[in-house]
Parts: sequence; structure tokens; C-alpha cells
Amino acid sequence: MRKWAATAATLVSLATPALAGEPVSESDLVDSGKLLATSGVSQIEGAGGGGLTPWAVISGYETRDAIGGNVHYTFVNTPSFTLHSTGAAIGFYDRFEISYAREIFDTRSTGAKLGLGNGYTFNEDVFGAKLRIAGDAVYDQDSWMPQVALGTQYKVNDNSTIIHAIGAKSADGVDFYAAATKLFLAESLLLDATVRETKANQLGILGFGGDRSDDYHTEFEGSAAVLLTRKLAIGVEYRGQPNNLSFAEQNRWVDAFVALFPTRNLSLTVAAVDLGSIAGQPRQRGIYLSAQIGF
Repeated sequence: MRKWAATAATLVSLATPALAGEPVSESDLVDSGKLLATSGVSQIEGAGGGGLTPWAVISGYETRDAIGGNVHYTFVNTPSFTLHSTGAAIGFYDRFEISYAREIFDTRSTGAKLGLGNGYTFNEDVFGAKLRIAGDAVYDQDSWMPQVALGTQYKVNDNSTIIHAIGAKSADGVDFYAAATKLFLAESLLLDATVRETKANQLGILGFGGDRSDDYHTEFEGSAAVLLTRKLAIGVEYRGQPNNLSFAEQNRWVDAFVALFPTRNLSLTVAAVDLGSIAGQPRQRGIYLSAQIGF
């Protein structure tokens, strides 16, 4: 927790000059001035963006003079495992974001095969912070300059005994990332590229580092989405991952998604996901469902 708090404090201090300005009224603080769908959805670790990867956008529909936020629930089901993610994010003045997600990874009957017991669960808390440092993904249409943000996620797994038994070096760790996001309104096209420094095994659910490597790895993540209407988007995502554990090869994750924004306060996402091999179980392909409520 101290690692995340120190990093978050640094980001807050950087954001403070941008938050200064004329006093605003209480009603202005919840001004939902962004275009529909431009704040993205809730990423599986709680940050604003796509389902698998964070974007440079800030959670919520707040303007630079207001505060926004959301809560989410995400369900991922594959042949061997189930993942539940619940959490919340708050965006401050379209500049700074803090987020939290609780991930519950259910091994179902596979837990018995792995010697953990039927229905054994791994639980992880993810605390995130993100700072927009340059650009505007939506309104700066005269420039190719994307919106750029720096972020961090501190992850804590409560299964340290098992984590060390499978060869991971630690049950907690910190990811760092830089994201660049651009919406081309004329083409109804959104593109995102994210670079992450990480030691995480399967988001950290299987710990951090391992017998193969305990170093940070640079991994690429990307998203592309097409806005078919103001309320409907389709797209694809990619997320690279390190391969730290001998017993459990870790592959890239990909998905193809449909996101619906029936109102400003609600978004629904469904995706087909290919998560590769997880904990030695190959071909983990399944469905991703997510709902977000916010303002």
C-alpha cells in the first residue's frame, strides 16, 4: 500500500496546478459535459479505458471544472476459470483519476486438478491512479496529437502462501503505464496505444515475478474502436504479458467487443476473449460481460 500511496501522492502533486482556477458551484462540480462514450468503459483493473487495457481518458463525464465517477461489475468466463471484478473510479476535473477494483478468480473444478481444492479462489485488490499530462483525445481535432496519460496500479494478492508455492516472487506489485489515445471524429475511429512496465502474472492473480524472471518487462497494449452510432461501438484489443513462471506459460490476451451506451449513466460491454493459457490450462477462450453506472 505504501508503494501505491507514494506514487499516487506524486501524481496528485503534479495535477494540483491544473486543478487551480476560479471557484465553482456545487452544481458545477457534477457537470457531465463530455460527449457520450468518450470516457470509455471500466477496464478490468478499474481504470477508465477499454476492457483489457487502460486508455489516456479520465473516468467519468466531468469537464475540467467538475468531478465524475462510476462503479462497475465485470464477469469473465472461460472453460476452466471465472473472474469477477467490481470497483469504482473517480475523475477529477478531467485531469486526474483514482480507481479501485476487487478481483475474484475462481478456479472452479480446475482447482482440484491443480491441487488447490475444488472452487479455490484467488483474491486481488487493485488501487490505481492516472494523470493526463498532454493533449485532448476528443476536442483537439485540428491536431494529430493524442491525449497522453501516465498511470500506476498497485496490486495486492491475499494468497501469499500459494503464490510463493507456485514460484512467484511476491504477492504484491506495482505496474506503471503510459497511454496515448485519440478519437478521430470524422472517421468515428478511436485508437489507443499503451506501454506497461510490469512483473504481473495473469494481472497479478498468480503473483509477481517468478523463477524465469523477476525483472520488469515492457509490454504493449492497444485498442481500436469504431463508433457505429453515438451509442454503439465495436472494436478489438490486445494486451501483451510477461512470461515469468515455468509451470504456467502466459500468453497475450485479445478480445473483440461491442459496447452500448444507452444513456450517459450506463454502459454495457460484451466481448469474445482469447486469454491463451492460464495456470497450465490451454485455450482459455470465453465471454466477457461488463456493466458500468456513472456520471
